Amino acid sequence: MTDLVAAATALIPELRGRAAMAEQLRRVPPENVAALKRAGSYKVLQPKSVGGFEDSLHTHIDVIAALSRGCTSTAWCAGVVHAHSWLMGLFPGKALQEAYGTDPDTLIAAVIGPRGTATPVEGGYRLDGFWPFCSGSEHAQFLLLGGGIADGKGGVSDDGDFLIPVGDITIKDDWNVVGLRGTGSCSVVAKNVFVPAHRYLSLRAAVAGQAKAQPGWLYRAAAVPVLAMALVPAALGAAEAALEEFAKRLPGREVAYTEREKQIDKPITHIQVADAATRIQTARTMLHHCADMIEAPAKAGKEMPFKERAQVRMDCAFAARLCLEGVETLMLASGGSGIGETTPVQRAWRDIHAINMHGLLNVETNAEMYGRVVLNLPPNTPLI
Repeated sequence: MTDLVAAATALIPELRGRAAMAEQLRRVPPENVAALKRAGSYKVLQPKSVGGFEDSLHTHIDVIAALSRGCTSTAWCAGVVHAHSWLMGLFPGKALQEAYGTDPDTLIAAVIGPRGTATPVEGGYRLDGFWPFCSGSEHAQFLLLGGGIADGKGGVSDDGDFLIPVGDITIKDDWNVVGLRGTGSCSVVAKNVFVPAHRYLSLRAAVAGQAKAQPGWLYRAAAVPVLAMALVPAALGAAEAALEEFAKRLPGREVAYTEREKQIDKPITHIQVADAATRIQTARTMLHHCADMIEAPAKAGKEMPFKERAQVRMDCAFAARLCLEGVETLMLASGGSGIGETTPVQRAWRDIHAINMHGLLNVETNAEMYGRVVLNLPPNTPLI
């Protein structure tokens, strides 16, 4: 939706002005949260039945990339909120209403992986566990926390996500990092928290396309490709902003230890900028191609082919790596002044490195997975 992208783009100067504040706070500034709510930037993939826009993955990419050109930490949290609101489209309608019914602007943070333990009890489950990296938890009203369901025999009968009011858990103030500093990705703890049965989603069913999704093609999309894509546009926007900022610094800048040569006049600078720009633009093209691959079968009411699901997971990781490589070139060409804390290129450099370290975007792991699928060998993971 063009209006959503335009609204997000209009926020860039405001978000950029608070990027340093986000790092100092170690979470998204409340002013940014309020601005994104006014712009509708959190509700791109949220079901229409609960006040969302239920828009396309292309809009998701463009909105998050635009926000990231202002503040990558803010954009990262918005991107995962998109993923979580999409995942809520796979939950029963009663859970949707409990989350969004009284407030369509509800924010849901999550650690989707099954790190906790859920014990079946009458009417639902008792959830215990420790979940690190819960981005945006300090601004959320609900959490989605992953856990394995104990089968009473020392094993696990299923893996699922559990919808929990934020007041039922403890947020630990432990987010002290060098990249994505402003995301407030603190650890959360649940102790003997009761979760009604309707607030449980089987992850295995979701990955297999067997969840009882809300109406509409968007929630028929393949789960792992959607969740992988949600992580990358923040890296894209950060890289695009870094390229813009690098170009702004060039006029009049001299190359140290030369005869006062101007950096902008040197052929090596032209080559470096071309290399970085091409990698970043390729990442954007790849992400939109991934969106096409995900959306086409969903709109046709068909299952996304297994090999294409594996390709999207690989391509998302590769796009994030391309952004890193592009900004790495720009950072190394920035000279000694480039390491200053107020220099936007170094902030993008740190943030993009952090994004590339997410487990679902590890290029080497994904390359092994995708290579095995291409060779018709058994995959090394069920998360495809």
